[in-house]
Amino acid sequence: MGILFAFAPFIAFALVDRALGSVDGLLAGAAISIALVLRDALSGRVPKILEIGSLVLFAGIALYVITIGANFSVMAVRLLVDGGLLLVVLISLAAGVPFTLQYAREQVPPEFWNAPEFKRTNVVITSVWAAAFAVITGADAVLVFMSEVPRQVGVLTIVAALVFATKFTGWYPKQKHTPASGS
Repeated sequence: MGILFAFAPFIAFALVDRALGSVDGLLAGAAISIALVLRDALSGRVPKILEIGSLVLFAGIALYVITIGANFSVMAVRLLVDGGLLLVVLISLAAGVPFTLQYAREQVPPEFWNAPEFKRTNVVITSVWAAAFAVITGADAVLVFMSEVPRQVGVLTIVAALVFATKFTGWYPKQKHTPASGS
């Protein structure tokens, strides 16, 4: 459940963006990200890669939009946010610290943390999330640059990618007989 809670800034962004506009959505995402980072820091835990990345992403885009006075469409802002999320996940993989690892360690006993299978399982799960975010970013790009494509096609693609990644996160560790999931 921890990993799904980490997406709260993105959910807040999507809800507020739809109701009040992109700048308010970005600020809501930044505020939730700050709360998550502070929660970890104040409880003595190291803030997580995804939560720090979300904070930098939302605060950075909000600052840019407000400072420059940019007037992006709702879908263009979503493309930036989802592309930024993909980048955070890819950086975690490239750095050898898949973002799911921190969530998995909160649920798995420490004796499993150094097992190669534990890390490998988290690399696979994080890679699936990266693929899902690549699909989502692609769907966003189609909606931004190909206005003739019905919005419902993009929305269904995004929902399908998120559902698949979520289900895979719960399913895969059970197939490997390894308690390596942060779900």
